[in-house]
Amino acid sequence: MLLIAVLNSLKSMATQARMHSGHLLLEEPIRMVSILKPSKASFFPAMTKIVGTLGPKSRSVEIISACLNAGMSVARFDFSWCDPEYHQETLENLKTAIKSTKKLCAVMLDTVGAEMQVVNKSEKSISLQADAQVVLTPDRGQEASSQILPINYDGLAKSMKKGDTIFVGQYLFTGSETTSVWLEVSEVTGQDVVCTIKNSATLAGSLFTLHASQVHIDLPTLSDKDKEVISTWGVKNKIDFLSLSYTRHAEDVRQAREFLSKLGDLSQTHIFAKIENVEGLTHFDEILQEADGIILSRGNLGIDLPPEKVFFFQKSALYKCNMAGKPSVLTRVVDSMTDNLRPTRAEATDVANAVLDGSDAILLGAETLRGLYPVETISTVGKICAEAEKVFNQDRYFKRTVKYVGEPMSHLESIASSAVRAAIKVKASVIICFTSSGRAARLIAKYRPTMPVLSVVIPRLKTNQLKWSFSGAFEARQSLIVRGLFPILADPRHPAESTSASNESILKVALDHGKAAGVIKSHDRVVVCQKVGDSAVVKIIELED
Repeated sequence: MLLIAVLNSLKSMATQARMHSGHLLLEEPIRMVSILKPSKASFFPAMTKIVGTLGPKSRSVEIISACLNAGMSVARFDFSWCDPEYHQETLENLKTAIKSTKKLCAVMLDTVGAEMQVVNKSEKSISLQADAQVVLTPDRGQEASSQILPINYDGLAKSMKKGDTIFVGQYLFTGSETTSVWLEVSEVTGQDVVCTIKNSATLAGSLFTLHASQVHIDLPTLSDKDKEVISTWGVKNKIDFLSLSYTRHAEDVRQAREFLSKLGDLSQTHIFAKIENVEGLTHFDEILQEADGIILSRGNLGIDLPPEKVFFFQKSALYKCNMAGKPSVLTRVVDSMTDNLRPTRAEATDVANAVLDGSDAILLGAETLRGLYPVETISTVGKICAEAEKVFNQDRYFKRTVKYVGEPMSHLESIASSAVRAAIKVKASVIICFTSSGRAARLIAKYRPTMPVLSVVIPRLKTNQLKWSFSGAFEARQSLIVRGLFPILADPRHPAESTSASNESILKVALDHGKAAGVIKSHDRVVVCQKVGDSAVVKIIELED
């Protein structure tokens, strides 16, 4: 019944988005000559951002520096494996790499959430043969073998019935016949679930992810382990983003936000709801309202949904995120690059379609965590994104967004859309936006201008009654996951609504930054959006020699 409800919901979403699919957002006609020209190197590899997961193959200062130079703007730390001390060492290396490359990078903490796992204490490889039987048991005292798999959840038997499907795999179910296994429930005996193995596979490692298709699992979205990690590691490192795994209801986001609000600086942390199953899909609209952004975990969704429906959800969900002005992140795009230097044709097309569908960022998991070519993967994905952006039909997207917002527009929305319209009309090379909270810059990016948006974040002086400090660092780094938005942290001595002289001083810094990046040249036109007194203004300037 749950799946039927979701499919009906998808049909409703499609009615709104049918004319806005990626294919109809192509710039027509496509000039084949321009497509075949090699891409020019740029300070900004692409407008679409890349989230890289750091791990065994990508944790040295040298590799992280190369990842930053290749285009990674957000570093993800996945706490479903390894301990905080390991991740802290990696983060210290990231800080060193940021200083040496002078590239800003945000930090994302990815929770474990309501994830079921098979516990393999001996870490010996487990061979499972097709048509044999294996028992899933909550008795963690048992040794994992080809006959029995101990799991970390006591209530699985209550949720399962004969004929249900369960997937088990390393890190995540991949679909590979050698590292993932598909099980079908034969019977439930007490707390044990007896399954028939549908394909032969070998599982290696200490933990395997277990996914029960279209079944409600009574585990908390924010586990005690997650809370401990956030309140220690997260607070210590002032994380920019929290990836809330297995978000199923809007209440999950509200509870996470309430928890963060009690942890000092983490009250500013943005929460990205990770949609991983049918239950989260069913409540997508309410979750989107509460979350700061959305991560579409296509690996698990590809298990929960019929394969032919996954693209349907992707297009509809990205459309809704775009219209809400909230960043959307897509996962599982170039799995084959975990072991290969080049993606498949289908994967390359998938990345491009993600861009055309409106994704703000691409999240690389195993490809950079344990993949053999983390730097090359980031570089390749960035190049594909840049090519897709060239044929993105911005004019149609802009008109669609304005129509969706409707009238009367809010004052800030009107300024943002006007800045983008002006920049396109005068063929500006960049848009420069002065902001304190980052909201104005994100609204400009919502209209997907064809040129970069330089977000000049002006710090504010604040106090907690014990000491004074400046805000702004969070807001600057949180721009790094928004498509087309590139932050600059301004001198805190110049408030956003200060005198004309000080604004001119900050503008000069932004222009010099753009020139150094190669996106601003002599005689270029630049659109500037800033606050003057109580008013927000948009102005066009033409640069001299």
